[in-house]
Amino acid sequence: MTSPIDGGVAASSRLRRRAGLLSGACGLALLACASGAQAGATMKFGDDQSISVGLGMRGSFSSDEHGASDGSRSEDFNLDSVRLYVNGQLTKSIGATFNTERDGNGDIKVLDGYVRFEMNDGFNVWAGRLLPPSDRSNLDGPYYLSSWNYPGVVSQYPAKFAGRDDGVTVWGKLLDKKLTYAVGVFNGHNRFAGASNQSHSPLFAGRVAYNFLEVEDNPGYYTSSTYYGAADIFTVGAALMHQSKGVGTALVKGDYTGWNVDALFEKKVMDGGAVTLEGAYYNYDTDDVVDVAPGFAGADATANVGGIVQGDGYLVSAAVLFPQVVGWGKFQPVVRYQHFDADLFKVKVKQYDAGVNYIIKGHNARLSAVWAHVEATGAADDDKITLGVQTQF
Repeated sequence: MTSPIDGGVAASSRLRRRAGLLSGACGLALLACASGAQAGATMKFGDDQSISVGLGMRGSFSSDEHGASDGSRSEDFNLDSVRLYVNGQLTKSIGATFNTERDGNGDIKVLDGYVRFEMNDGFNVWAGRLLPPSDRSNLDGPYYLSSWNYPGVVSQYPAKFAGRDDGVTVWGKLLDKKLTYAVGVFNGHNRFAGASNQSHSPLFAGRVAYNFLEVEDNPGYYTSSTYYGAADIFTVGAALMHQSKGVGTALVKGDYTGWNVDALFEKKVMDGGAVTLEGAYYNYDTDDVVDVAPGFAGADATANVGGIVQGDGYLVSAAVLFPQVVGWGKFQPVVRYQHFDADLFKVKVKQYDAGVNYIIKGHNARLSAVWAHVEATGAADDDKITLGVQTQF
């Protein structure tokens, strides 16, 4: 049986892995440029009955100062993500979503699988495997961030896989769609023999966000961290998760509470450009109990077991979309800073990202180049350069 993580060096190592950057194959860049991106194909079978199919891909080349197994520099081509999107509609109010993910290890997993009961703007129910109400970064997912790298230093809500869990969410948009709410109940964390939640206590999650300027035009309660100047946005949101006996072992357990506030501001400038500012604060409380390690007692990576660290952190980012069209698209420099304090271990993790996106067709076709620098207590600093490509059809 694996023991709970203890000691500052072990905690530092785990937090640094969370700061790891997404990598994949840069050779896909020509495909992104040549094809462009378009909406998925839709097949209609009658009144209000249809199936749509789409595809998303992310890949890059990375050069990591300490990325090799022996601690030396690594240079890798990887295909990080291939997603198949399937949406079915039975009636105006009843539909279903099924998405798969081919991850960086080459495994194909169920990403989403949920039924949608969508009555009106103000009241809807989704049930199955899906993203719980949480922070903006998690609701963006990797495809809708302004930065190439997912902010894993600070965005650490528990999940089965890629931020997902099994459960049900009630959500809606009120006040002319300016107020978005979502509340749900899910299987939650450490529901595993020997871990803290053998009694199967559920996880409760909720989020509320208010748009002070134009409405964010997204499906459901999902979000994006940039709209590339399509609208003037100022949205403030807050999320909360709580689970009794959510961390630790069956003998030493603690309740889990995580919450955050986040804000996004984007302003159209210079006739086709945009300035984007984003910030978020996070706090995770484990009742001062050290959680078990991921992989505890043989748990696989999708078991939603272990790895929660008590502490608090924040991120800030800024981006500028230049209005000039150069070739196929526009350039968007992006900078971001993340900071996390693991208070039980006195460990600090910092990550600096600086890069530029080449926007061909919004989130559906873009190229990225980014430098990331990570500092963590008890470990050597690390620098990584990533060249990435993203397409969605």
